[in-house]
Amino acid sequence: MATFFADLISSIFTPGPTPSIIIATNASFAALQVVLLLLLIITYSIHFVVLSFLCAGLWWGINWFVTELESANRKEKDAKQSSDMKKGQGPDARKLEDSGTETEGGGTQIEEGPSDSILGSQTQGLLRPDDVQGAMRKRISSAEASSGDLSTDSEWDKVSEAEEVGR
Repeated sequence: MATFFADLISSIFTPGPTPSIIIATNASFAALQVVLLLLLIITYSIHFVVLSFLCAGLWWGINWFVTELESANRKEKDAKQSSDMKKGQGPDARKLEDSGTETEGGGTQIEEGPSDSILGSQTQGLLRPDDVQGAMRKRISSAEASSGDLSTDSEWDKVSEAEEVGR
């Protein structure tokens, strides 16, 4: 039981539905249904029937979403394995060929030999200056800016005129 709670706490920080989260969710919804049934028996209020239907719908929806997520992950894994097999590579062969150098496209680059420069292979995924310059910022006009955001030449002219008048 203690390991379940430890797994539950650690699975909070794990992306995706983990078995301990699914078990805890189902147990919580089952306990809620029992409480709603007991309250219905004690009070004979129709509100607890409605709440029970809402609880059941949410419970079903969460379990449906988890099964869809798992089936999508399974399909993605199968598609990846089939594409590896079509290339004539097994999953083990692909691991041996990967050099671990990431490229801009998100894949891996296989180093071909000593002709590759060390600096060139390390800076593949970095931004180039032309990428940075391509994104230009729009200047804020004086009508769009509030009174303290920017100063203009006309404001400096007013200051210099006030200084000349004061002399």
